Amino acid sequence: MIAIDLGSNTLRVIEYDGVIFGKSFEKIVRTAQGLSESGKIGTLAQNRIISGLHEAQKLIDFRTQEVIAVTTAAVRMASNSLDLLGEIKRRTGVDFRIIDGEKEGTLTLLAVQNRLTSLQRDVSELVLVDIGGGSTEIVVVSKETITAKSFDFGIVTLCEKVSSIFDMHCELQSIRVQVLQHFSQFLSPPKLLALTAGTPTTIAAYKLGMTYETYDASKVNGTVLYKDDFSSVLDELLSMSEEERACFVGVGREELIIVGIRLVQMIFECLGFDEGVVVDDGLREGVALDYYRTLT
Repeated sequence: MIAIDLGSNTLRVIEYDGVIFGKSFEKIVRTAQGLSESGKIGTLAQNRIISGLHEAQKLIDFRTQEVIAVTTAAVRMASNSLDLLGEIKRRTGVDFRIIDGEKEGTLTLLAVQNRLTSLQRDVSELVLVDIGGGSTEIVVVSKETITAKSFDFGIVTLCEKVSSIFDMHCELQSIRVQVLQHFSQFLSPPKLLALTAGTPTTIAAYKLGMTYETYDASKVNGTVLYKDDFSSVLDELLSMSEEERACFVGVGREELIIVGIRLVQMIFECLGFDEGVVVDDGLREGVALDYYRTLT
């Protein structure tokens, strides 16, 4: 089968046969670009999504496999979501289903626990943080219970919302209050912090000496990042020229990564963690794993 995740910034596609993940495809499509101003997914974003799916279809044969496609925060929020998904289906044949934030969090957790288990990590108690483009999911696994919470902030929407350092400070303070209020119910949060999505994987890759073009998920998986790593990497990125920075974080992602680092730093402080383990696997892998789990 083929699992597809259309996020607020990135389109991610992967093959899975129930045992091994096969070919994968990933492309920045900036789904949420301009969403905060217009309330709609724009024509340019729509065309980027469709173009990305056509590229994926050249790499992976969609015709002979079942395709399960989900989409998240940006499309959830857009007033033209039904028109958008109708046009995508008409031009690509891919039928997307909108899922809510809690479902997104639990499917991502499934993928992250699967990967951490393969890395011989204990996954019985952990906090998972998935900072996306339009929303952030935080899932707590504690004492055999799973609590998933979706927050309506992400790196794309936050980046478009703020226009100054002062605005960023005010938004982060507001977000901090939301996160602390949610976690006040957990008297003793789990000790393991798992981090997924573009910001932590990019920082992990940078620490391992990779560029955007030489990124290797197999090496990023399981990398431990410390709270201070984010500060030091941010300082290094800010000291680079725009061209140098793009080499490591990708063209068009420079501001997003900086905002993402600020969000990760804030979450570290809120939750009281000094380190976190990075996992590249996310929602698309969770969709694939869930598909086969429901067959058994």
